[in-house]
Amino acid sequence: MGKLTVRALRTVLVVVLAGTVLVQVLMLWMLVGGKDPEDGTLPLTAFRVITVLGLGAAQVVMGCVWRLVAMVRRGTVFSTAAFRYVNGIIGAIVAIALLWFAVTAVNAPGQRDDPGVTVIMGGIGLAVLGVALIVALLRALLTQAVARDVEADRLQAELDEVI
Repeated sequence: MGKLTVRALRTVLVVVLAGTVLVQVLMLWMLVGGKDPEDGTLPLTAFRVITVLGLGAAQVVMGCVWRLVAMVRRGTVFSTAAFRYVNGIIGAIVAIALLWFAVTAVNAPGQRDDPGVTVIMGGIGLAVLGVALIVALLRALLTQAVARDVEADRLQAELDEVI
């Protein structure tokens, strides 16, 4: 990765992280303060709690991506240490999907006249789970790359002994 790409990615991560923290603080303030501008027709408390948790999961993804970018810059991404961050990303994406299914369930009673909305929301949850599966596939590729790197190092050591 080039320096410009790394800086751009880190800038985006910082801006998005700041935005998510701001939204979390506002949601928590609304929950704790009891200041609800709505008329109570929607279960806003559940939506706010789910939002805070979902943003927390998104922050985990951003932190893991930050660490992986640092490993790429150092040239150490093809090591077993990277698995911790990739696993964190997979887990956080699954958590986000489960939270989306919770939003779908909380929203479903209000959609009795139009159940298609609930079906579409369920489909979005499945798509998010699909993203987790894609990252799991990329993890499998990382596993193969690490194994090849270890094998190459072993062969290089044997060659160095011969020479």
